[in-house]
Amino acid sequence: MSAGIETDTVTYEQLVELECQFDDVDTEISEAACLRKQYFLTKPLYARRKDIVSKIAGFWPLVLEEAPPELDSCIQPSDSEIFATGLQSIEVDRFELKSSVEGADGDPRSISIKFEFAENEWFEERLLEKRFWWRRASDGWTGLVSEPVKINWKGKDPTKGLMDGAVKLWEARKRCGDMRKRDMPEFDHMAKITENWNGDNTSFFTWFAFVSPRRWVSEQESAAAIKEEKARRSRIGKLEENGAVQLPAEDQLEKQVEAHEDGDTIATILAEDVWPGAIKYFTQESADSDEGFEDDEQDDDSDGADGDDSGEERLDLRKLAQGSGSKAGGGAANGGEQPPRKKRRA
Repeated sequence: MSAGIETDTVTYEQLVELECQFDDVDTEISEAACLRKQYFLTKPLYARRKDIVSKIAGFWPLVLEEAPPELDSCIQPSDSEIFATGLQSIEVDRFELKSSVEGADGDPRSISIKFEFAENEWFEERLLEKRFWWRRASDGWTGLVSEPVKINWKGKDPTKGLMDGAVKLWEARKRCGDMRKRDMPEFDHMAKITENWNGDNTSFFTWFAFVSPRRWVSEQESAAAIKEEKARRSRIGKLEENGAVQLPAEDQLEKQVEAHEDGDTIATILAEDVWPGAIKYFTQESADSDEGFEDDEQDDDSDGADGDDSGEERLDLRKLAQGSGSKAGGGAANGGEQPPRKKRRA
């Protein structure tokens, strides 16, 4: 009798496990389908928004002023100055999708993020594009991977060598045909830099050097893993276990040479929060600016000795975006005096 009870218990647990696996599959399919449909339905709306905001001075710098905390923590005072005086537009595209909503090719979770700049004193490029591919590893891991983007700085490199180090390591690994190779001087050099510098204490532009939160997953490995996963799902009635992914120890070694460990998170925030919510962030920043203007008027009417003596000034992005900021040789990215850190609302 007890054996029967044990069998029933095991069977029940297996059914629960099976139901969870079905839910996971349904969720993944639903999310991908939703992203695909949303992309094509909103495309003309984003095109219209692009035309409208191109007539608003400093729209995108002001949007970034209201960025979520995870993104804001990566934006330094020198970055704010670059954005305010040079950033003209941001655009997100799900580049693997075909031109029809019915098309099934390409993963909608792969994204490209473009930053368009006016000619500026900091770097040579007018367009910076960062691409992220959604990949599945042979061990079951899924996520975004990228390639480092080289920025040609006209003056001092605000990434403290992280960008150049990431690019050199990437190119060295490509030349030898092994994206996991570590016994090379480029790996040691990058590991040395990351002992002191990272995406949080250098510059937002370090994000362009991001590669992967773990070892590199190639297109070939991902295709094979996706094929195997589809086969596994077709056998799901056999109750094959597919527990949580245990990342190998080599992933910890790869983190030693990652320029920006949160690069995939920043990409997701830009694509799924800042990009669709740009109008909301812009209007919020405008409201905050109006409140700040009223507060400044009240401060001017009061005794200066009773005011805030912290010495912190507000970086006026609107003024910089309209061309009133100093642009001649004093940029923080070029080693000049840094503008004050922008104040955040409480």
